[in-house]
Amino acid sequence: MKTTIRKSIPADFDFLEKLETICFPEFQRSTSRAIRYSISSPFQKVLIAEMVEGKLRKPVGSAVLYIYAKTLRIFSIAVLPEMQGKGIGKKLLEYAKNLAQSVKISRITLEVVKSDLNVTRFYKNEGFRFVEELPDYYKKGENGVRMALQLDETNDKQSLSNIIVVRNPKKWNLEIEGVKVVSSKGYITEKEFQSLKNVRIFNLANSYQYQKMGYYVSLLASARDHRVIPNVTTLRDFSSLSLIRTLSGYIDDDIQKTFKTFESNKVTIFVYFSKSVNPKFRQLAQKLYHLFEAPLLQIDFVKTEKWMIQKVTPLSLKKVNPDHLEKVQEFARDYFSKKRFNRPRFKNYKYDLAILVNPKEQNPPSCPDALQNFKKAAEKEGFYTEFITKEDFSQLSEFDALFIRETTNVNNHTYQFSRTAYAEGLVVIDDPWSILRCSNKIFQNERLKQNKIKTPATEVLSKFSYRKSHNIHLTFPLVLKQPDSAFSLGVEKVVNPEELDEALKKLFELSDLVIAQEFMPSEFDWRIGVLDQAPLFACKYFMAKDHWQIYNWKSESKFKGGNSETVAIKDVPEAVVKTAVKAASLIGDGLYGVDLKAVNGDVYVIEINDNPNIDADVEDYILKDGLYTKIIRSLKNRIEINRNIAQFVTG
Repeated sequence: MKTTIRKSIPADFDFLEKLETICFPEFQRSTSRAIRYSISSPFQKVLIAEMVEGKLRKPVGSAVLYIYAKTLRIFSIAVLPEMQGKGIGKKLLEYAKNLAQSVKISRITLEVVKSDLNVTRFYKNEGFRFVEELPDYYKKGENGVRMALQLDETNDKQSLSNIIVVRNPKKWNLEIEGVKVVSSKGYITEKEFQSLKNVRIFNLANSYQYQKMGYYVSLLASARDHRVIPNVTTLRDFSSLSLIRTLSGYIDDDIQKTFKTFESNKVTIFVYFSKSVNPKFRQLAQKLYHLFEAPLLQIDFVKTEKWMIQKVTPLSLKKVNPDHLEKVQEFARDYFSKKRFNRPRFKNYKYDLAILVNPKEQNPPSCPDALQNFKKAAEKEGFYTEFITKEDFSQLSEFDALFIRETTNVNNHTYQFSRTAYAEGLVVIDDPWSILRCSNKIFQNERLKQNKIKTPATEVLSKFSYRKSHNIHLTFPLVLKQPDSAFSLGVEKVVNPEELDEALKKLFELSDLVIAQEFMPSEFDWRIGVLDQAPLFACKYFMAKDHWQIYNWKSESKFKGGNSETVAIKDVPEAVVKTAVKAASLIGDGLYGVDLKAVNGDVYVIEINDNPNIDADVEDYILKDGLYTKIIRSLKNRIEINRNIAQFVTG
């Protein structure tokens, strides 16, 4: 009998589902939905290993691969228990290696359960190296390990260029391949550092204060197109306590849990290269590092009603506790041995673009065809493009731009990706302030009102005052909205005071404030896409059948949305376009979808959305490929403006 490997077909579904159940513990299994998606996904490849004897073919194993532009990720390799030990797993792995080399991919990555020593040993014997530990990756208490195989070691070494900047290199006893330690004076004044490309700067100079040496190291690094930690934006963030506390809110549960048993009302954590010298703070230190990215940090916490960050201070090497210096060296050595910040760039690509997607999202902002259209447009514009998911956070710094095509929310990883990318110096759509502003209807309502843009009659209801007064000065029926509602979710219609009280009971459990608006019936809503403060596309979104919204999530029909009609910008009423552009400009200069109603000659803004839907044959119906090109060129222009390149792209 011999083993052959082929691409999967839909008929393999039952075997793949059986293989998941037999080979993986419950916490590691893919769902039936995920398996079906993998078989048909445009950027996944599912392989089937078969034992062949004559005309008989028996499937015995599988591999699921994610194929990005520069990285091949092995999502899983599985072999039937009775067929293990016959080299089938090695053949699947060898196939993956050959596939990667055939499409000029030089790096293969994968994740395994840390406690599964047999699997870890298998990949280690095949040349994979440990990259990083992933706390609670599979479930609470079940850590993962990320491993990587570099198929072209020469390219990897050439691409790796990290520079640590300190006041006096003689006091920094560190020798790591690919890491150079230089003085702050040398980095600022010597010509060799002015012309370097594709390098990462770790700034440990003596003072980060405005116009001090450390400040200028970060400033000049940005001017030279070097990726620098911390950059000037991050340094500015450290001076804003309100911003620090806003950001720390995203890990508030971790903070409260970590210090739950502490009797003191003050605690200080030192974070060195993402680690803490105190093992109790290991997981919290990693999350703090991702929020406030600097090589050396001191974070002071204070407890009043609950634990809060009092101050975040980036440290120079001089300010590190002498007792910690040995640990700093250890953590730095570990940090650089596990990370690869720059990957080899094919010479025909000018920039790297990451498109953040969620393959499991039921209603993503772009369908698979639209995602492929974005990729094609990006490659034509000189972008080296990868689809990434939330698991690829550690690779974010390898790109020049981030384009988010996953539904955004302040309280999930999309905001963390956006803010981290922005702090890293990447061009980002959607940028963090657009996510913050668009995700909250309270902000939008106030912003629109202050700028005299018409909206349906609106009141902001408070959980505390409304319960006492039960007064509202609007005419029924009303539409109630959670401040962070999206895609018609978190939105309810009420027709009398009794329904209002009942709906508010539920909504006030989720938010202290709720938006109430007078219901404004219309056959359709306008959606005007706005990019760079100019109109991009226009659609009419009609109400779902027998429903008052565009989406009817309670419908048992497969198609829960109403019809749509794409309209050329020149055929849209001028007042609708002008109002949409003005409203979007109050948020920023990114990519937005403005929802409006035209009623009795007046135009009303319903809401402004970041991350608007762009689907094939809908929003692109008029501009076709031109729509994708315009968005990609906007990203390209932003990169080149940031880098002071005189020749910008137009059109």
